[in-house]
Amino acid sequence: MAIVRLKINQVLLLIFSVIGTAVMLVSNRFVQQLSDEERQKIDLWVMAIKQLALPDKSDSEYTFTFEVLRNNRTIPVVLVDGQGRVLDYMNIAQSQMDTPAKVEQMLERMARKHAPIEFLLYDEEKNIVYYDDSSTLKRLSLYPYVLLAVILAFIVISYYAIQQSLRAEQNGVWVGLAKETAHQLGTPTSSLMACLDLLRQEALPQGVVDELAKDIHRLERITQRFSKIGSRPDLQLVDIGGLVEGAVSYLSGRLSRQVSFATHLPSVPLTVQANPTLMEWVLENLVKNGVDAMQGVGRIDVSVSQAGDWVCVDVADTGRGIARSNFKAVFNPGFTTKSRGWGLGLTLAKRIVEDYHHGRIFVHSSELMRGTTFRVMLRCANA
Repeated sequence: MAIVRLKINQVLLLIFSVIGTAVMLVSNRFVQQLSDEERQKIDLWVMAIKQLALPDKSDSEYTFTFEVLRNNRTIPVVLVDGQGRVLDYMNIAQSQMDTPAKVEQMLERMARKHAPIEFLLYDEEKNIVYYDDSSTLKRLSLYPYVLLAVILAFIVISYYAIQQSLRAEQNGVWVGLAKETAHQLGTPTSSLMACLDLLRQEALPQGVVDELAKDIHRLERITQRFSKIGSRPDLQLVDIGGLVEGAVSYLSGRLSRQVSFATHLPSVPLTVQANPTLMEWVLENLVKNGVDAMQGVGRIDVSVSQAGDWVCVDVADTGRGIARSNFKAVFNPGFTTKSRGWGLGLTLAKRIVEDYHHGRIFVHSSELMRGTTFRVMLRCANA
């Protein structure tokens, strides 16, 4: 899947580069051609002014010269004499010619854009022509950037759509795998329950039978967890303290004997809207994650408290700790520091807490070689 994404990204980048380069080259060529044509019109306009100053012209020559001067209806142009006095101007709003300061600023702007054209009139008077791009040329100059922005938006939207499609496909595979796992677990679990009924009739120690019953019940819960993946779970009022106490009690007898467990619960019940099966899964993932971080030796503390409208469940271990740069990365699919495992436990926990319960889960604190505390936050039922 990662290789497919990489290839798609490379293809999108290549398409964008080719289209963008082509657009820039073609558009710049059009802009340059139009700019050259406007320069030629200004040169012709200057020649017409010089021609107008010549004596002994025929009526047809006068008519042609005035026609050339009037023909410029788009290019802003200003004619000044050697002392900087404005002699004539065309295609410029009167508001820009109100004060000498405005005129000076406009001429400076035109000079930066195009070199002024100097010529002598009557063989002795120096005149200068300033001109600017026409409105058409200005709009065309912006066209490549607008088009590139549209192409970029299209590429981004396409990339996002492909990513969503790949993610949906991947989710579909995981959902199918989870439901198939639940289906496969169902048959042996039912057989174990039947065997348990037979064992109850035998003269076995009651403690052994009870522990076996707990494990079979646990298998049923695991089957329910996998069957709920991909579907919206039913939420109900749950005493979070009781749920934590039950989960820790079960896990403490089945994990490393060199790990001590402690729960710190409030004096009054704290109720939340939750799915017990899935929230037990979250706690189990956090506890087992802590045990793995301690390499089976250390202490796990699970605390329940209230902070305003939120109920906080903290799972603290005395393990290796997490670098601050990885506080968010630990929830990414595939992130793991263990030699075995798929790195999906915290990813599933985050999805259960945030997507299904509209809560929060994050690394509350961590110190390298001192331990880590994960925090789960759920809304109080009466908030």
